[in-house]
Amino acid sequence: MWRFLLLLSCAVSARAATIAVDVGHYLAAPGATSAYGVSEFSYNLALARQVESTLQAAGHKVILINADGRMRELRARVQAAASADLLISIHHDSVQPQYLQIWDVAGKSQRYADQFSGYSLFVHSQAPQFSRSLACAQAMSQSLLAQGFKPTNHHAPGIAGEERVQLDPRLGIYDADFVVVRLGKVPAVLFEAGVIVNRAEALTLQEPATQTHMAEAVLKGLACLK
Repeated sequence: MWRFLLLLSCAVSARAATIAVDVGHYLAAPGATSAYGVSEFSYNLALARQVESTLQAAGHKVILINADGRMRELRARVQAAASADLLISIHHDSVQPQYLQIWDVAGKSQRYADQFSGYSLFVHSQAPQFSRSLACAQAMSQSLLAQGFKPTNHHAPGIAGEERVQLDPRLGIYDADFVVVRLGKVPAVLFEAGVIVNRAEALTLQEPATQTHMAEAVLKGLACLK
């Protein structure tokens, strides 16, 4: 009952909207690999489906993009989101190669890096809807913080191979020219839910409870669309 009341309260805090939820990467190029050998795409799909379910339960319309893992073209994802009020691209993070170490998982070598963890959000400062994208990223991050999640700083200046501009260090928001946040005419946020080469976080991010809490944070973040 409490979860229903939470979703209901979130639904009235932001108008009913159309949200495009993009499943990052695709089957032939599934992105990062977790410390346990699990593809990023599988993480992305699981979280995207939970976000879809949570938003729909709150009365929003969801356009789920690339659920079958066959959409290679990033521009096609932007086009698929053209009628939405907001595009959220779901991803899970890795780190620069120099930080990775090797360990054995069921007789197979996998790479890990336990020194970095946490979520991050990316918008593009030259995109047509930058101010609204930033507002949505801020609202989402504030909701994630309230749920107990923490942002990562491993994309920040001073980190070898990263050096991304921090738009809001406290909230883990960065400037990036990724296609999905740069080309569209609707507000767009790329959400890195966590660092899957971190051995502890890789397991936590697979837990349904974690995915549910993150989806609820995304829902609360839609207050930016008022």
